[in-house]
Amino acid sequence: MAAGAPRIFVSHLAGTAVFDPNGDQVGRVRDLIAMLRVGNRPPRLLGLVVELSTRRRIFLPMTRVTGIESGQVISTGVMNVRRFEQRPTERLILGELLDRRVSIVETGEEATVLDVSVQQLPARRDWEIDRVFVRKGKAGALRRKGETLTLEWSAVTGFSLEEHGQGAENLLATFEQLRPADLANVLHHLSPKRRAEVAAALDDDRLADVLEELPEDDQIEILGKLKEERAADVLEAMDPDDAADLLSELPEDDKERLLGLMEPDDAADMRRLMQYEEHTAGGLMTTEPIVLQPDATVADALARVRNPDLSPALAAQVYVCRPPDQTPTGKYLGLVHFQRLLRDPPFTLVGSMLDKDLQSLDPDTPLPAVTAFFATYDMVAAPVVDESGSLLGAVTVDDVLDHLLPEDWRESEFHAGEGEHPGEAGHGTHG
Repeated sequence: MAAGAPRIFVSHLAGTAVFDPNGDQVGRVRDLIAMLRVGNRPPRLLGLVVELSTRRRIFLPMTRVTGIESGQVISTGVMNVRRFEQRPTERLILGELLDRRVSIVETGEEATVLDVSVQQLPARRDWEIDRVFVRKGKAGALRRKGETLTLEWSAVTGFSLEEHGQGAENLLATFEQLRPADLANVLHHLSPKRRAEVAAALDDDRLADVLEELPEDDQIEILGKLKEERAADVLEAMDPDDAADLLSELPEDDKERLLGLMEPDDAADMRRLMQYEEHTAGGLMTTEPIVLQPDATVADALARVRNPDLSPALAAQVYVCRPPDQTPTGKYLGLVHFQRLLRDPPFTLVGSMLDKDLQSLDPDTPLPAVTAFFATYDMVAAPVVDESGSLLGAVTVDDVLDHLLPEDWRESEFHAGEGEHPGEAGHGTHG
């Protein structure tokens, strides 16, 4: 929903139909999942519990909700159908927050929560609970006698986590705003027991981001303590090249079990990446660059570039290929840098504005040659194309840097900050 979207009371969403982009109903909303925060900060809305026609209940992240309107929820159509399991930091809004006894800060009066409202934050994908609809009165009092009113979340107490709790739940809430690299720093210095508790409480996307920033030993330790189905989900949420590197370090039996639990397309990407030597273009590349067909427009390309899940390097350019447009693609035709996209009218076809002069990388190109290529052409990403002319993926400058730095560079950075309390680390936005 866009900035300025209307406030939605969660009771109106109970039982609401959920549709995919084609208009087919996939299930109904049975609850909403929020994550409480320390103090009186409004909770984040993480997603919906959706009941499928098979009666199975699954988790639908808010990042995969494209609209809530006219009594229906529209999703991207991409759903993980594994059964929903509530995590320690999560609260069921309908099941746990409604009918809860709270206190009104200003007057100290007791009240009962009848409903809460959610709203999407301006210019972001995040959603928050922003209002609480309560009825004043002590427990057991006749409902009709109590005054009802809508209050800011911060105007009531009785919801949020205790400030000085010691559990993983409180620790996670305290560090919610840390960047993945900073949260990885925190995790690295925790005891193995606490590290496993915090990892178990993180959602899949957040844990995937953090794993990518951890040393290899920590990655393997954390992954090994997750249930296998969840470990497969987290690997799917990681960048394909990082996930393939991690899988390559596991015993063969463990690797095959996890690949068997992954979605077939994701598993195929992992197997393809693991074919290549680590220090080659094929071993460095991601299989998920922006790929368009030549009849796509500048407007289409910019819509893909705006995807907030893309790294800046991957969003820097689009690769144009004949169908199919999933890697490995049909014939690779060329690329268009996003600066060129900004200079041309929205209706211009990307096939008419290709940079065909820039060479592509062969998947077996060794790391020194890849590095020289980036330095020569001042690139932040480069296409990897096989001998048949199909686009296999793209190498980004951050992956090149990871392999140029000493193997223990992450460890050195972590030790450099050991004298600081984790809470003193820099804050940033959540990915």
